[in-house]
Amino acid sequence: MKKKSKQKQRTKTVSVQQIKGRLEVTRSGMGYVIVENGSGDVLVRPGDFNTALNGDVVRVKVVKENTRTGKKEGRILEVVERKQTEFIGHLQLSTNYAFFIPDTDKPMPDLFIPLTAINGAQNKDRVVVRLVKWDKEDKKPVGEVVSIMHPEDENDAAMKELLAQAGFPLFFPEDVLEESERLPDQLAQAEIAKRKDCRDILTFTIDPVDAKDFDDALSIRQLKNGNYEIGVHIADVSHYVHPDSELDAEAYKRATSVYLPDRVNPMLPERISNELCSLRPHEDKFTFSAIFQMTTKGEIKQYWLGKTVIHSDHRFTYEDVQEIIENKKGLYLEEIVLLNDMAQRLRKKRFSKGAINFSSQEVRFKLDEKGKPIGIVVKESKEAHQLIEEFMLLANRTVAENVSKLEVNKKPIPFPYRVHDQPDEEKLRPFMDFARKYGHKFNISSPEAIAKSFNEMLHDVQGKPEQHVLEQLGIRTMAKAVYTTENIGHYGLAFEHYCHFTSPIRRYPDVLVHRVLESVLQQKPIIDKKMEEKCKHSSERERAAMECERAGNKYKQVEYMRNYLGETFEGVVSGVASFGFWVETIEHKCEGLVSLVSLSDYDDFRLVESDYSLVGRRSGRQFRMGDKVLIKVIAANLEKRQLDYEWMIDGGDEKIKIKKTKIKKKR
Repeated sequence: MKKKSKQKQRTKTVSVQQIKGRLEVTRSGMGYVIVENGSGDVLVRPGDFNTALNGDVVRVKVVKENTRTGKKEGRILEVVERKQTEFIGHLQLSTNYAFFIPDTDKPMPDLFIPLTAINGAQNKDRVVVRLVKWDKEDKKPVGEVVSIMHPEDENDAAMKELLAQAGFPLFFPEDVLEESERLPDQLAQAEIAKRKDCRDILTFTIDPVDAKDFDDALSIRQLKNGNYEIGVHIADVSHYVHPDSELDAEAYKRATSVYLPDRVNPMLPERISNELCSLRPHEDKFTFSAIFQMTTKGEIKQYWLGKTVIHSDHRFTYEDVQEIIENKKGLYLEEIVLLNDMAQRLRKKRFSKGAINFSSQEVRFKLDEKGKPIGIVVKESKEAHQLIEEFMLLANRTVAENVSKLEVNKKPIPFPYRVHDQPDEEKLRPFMDFARKYGHKFNISSPEAIAKSFNEMLHDVQGKPEQHVLEQLGIRTMAKAVYTTENIGHYGLAFEHYCHFTSPIRRYPDVLVHRVLESVLQQKPIIDKKMEEKCKHSSERERAAMECERAGNKYKQVEYMRNYLGETFEGVVSGVASFGFWVETIEHKCEGLVSLVSLSDYDDFRLVESDYSLVGRRSGRQFRMGDKVLIKVIAANLEKRQLDYEWMIDGGDEKIKIKKTKIKKKR
């Protein structure tokens, strides 16, 4: 009897507490509302979801709380924001109606589809469906078929599934498209008259070969005093996308474009991103500009910020510009060489002030007409990329610095800064111990000393087998850059003030920056009380996009390596765990797992965490991050986006050469 009363005392019924959080549904069907403030997650049973789905932001009422354990149980009151409104799955058609069965490992109800909304789909077709209505009184959510997936378009379905699961809409709603179509093609003369006219100054864009949205351009001209005027011109998206419009609501919801191997899922409709705002050659365009007066040594004498109208004279690719820099011949040679020289000086100065020189290698896929990968190219950052990067960094920094100086009622103006915190010493310590094994010492007496140590290490490892591993581990050790109104500076770039101003076609925070900057220049500063909330949302969507892009690349890598089952490659150990080690192939950066089970015939391996290695008990054989190994491709699972490798015990150089030759023939 006593026990029961004790239990009653421990679990109290709470009637008033309401919490906002994100619902996570487990495979068993139970839900947990994840609360950001650390007050503890709330368990929700499936019967209490109240139309909420996995990933939705919800308001939950806590109905039970165990005071001893702190465990809470609740009931969802309302859905504040849907994570996902489009789903991929199969249609089940009957005489009077249809049902949509979603392809998901997280339990969710089937969607009811009226026959008027099946859009030509047949029974058992794989389709994309949009959730259009789910009121409390509805037994089932109601949906409409948006598109039919054809069996031969396996790639298309896979990429769409990644986007949908990450909560990125696959299509623009009709009202958003309509609004974009109503925007005028012609630049209004009255608007041109209000702006600085830069159309007669030499201007060009430098972008990837397959780019369609050119959101930045550079202009250059010599002034009478011998200095140069360098203009960084950015597409004036905020001229077309106004607060409280349908376009703005959709852009905010997405917050970023997502770049997958075979497509861009844009933040804004193509009418804006590829036409009206894209700084295409030989067209007049509205821009927001940062114009600098500079010496040939890259010293900034003065700057101007404001709205402009430009006319791009030429569209360069990075490859074009790199060729001009290397061969010293080509269109606008003098200007490009001068801009490159200035950029390299800006870069050198940045690193001397403590910026960290992480170089990342990216992969690009050569695809056939069906989107299947037929080759992998490793992209490197060359001077042409650095030329654009340095001038964009300069513009971003200048805008942030400009706004940070201003106050309204002795308070800073709410502004979306891009910040990067200093390293956490606890996280840094295991990395330092690992780097020491390769002869790299770290001075942690100050944040500046840490940055200097990082740069010395990154310089020393160039071209060595451990380069990639130390770079990757170093990046993981660092804090993540985020958007926030709290201006703590950008540690990795060594900037006191920094924001994103230069890519408003593909990033929503840049649109916010443009709006605040314009209000400041007009001396009517916007005080947006929801700015921090908008920053958090943008940071969250950015993370989701990055994970989606990583998954897209992984899918293509697995698809590509399916062609080479049984083949042998040279790789580098890129990660270790208690169940095996990961290897990244040197030739195409494809990562796969060598499982502990596959090593059991050779030895019994144990994980040594402090050394990032697996060590054999009998043989003493080590697999440490950064080690070169020879592996065989034994499995490629597209559904799970996983590659399985097998360690080749006695690999020699001859074997590697043979396999590389084979690959070239296969291509």
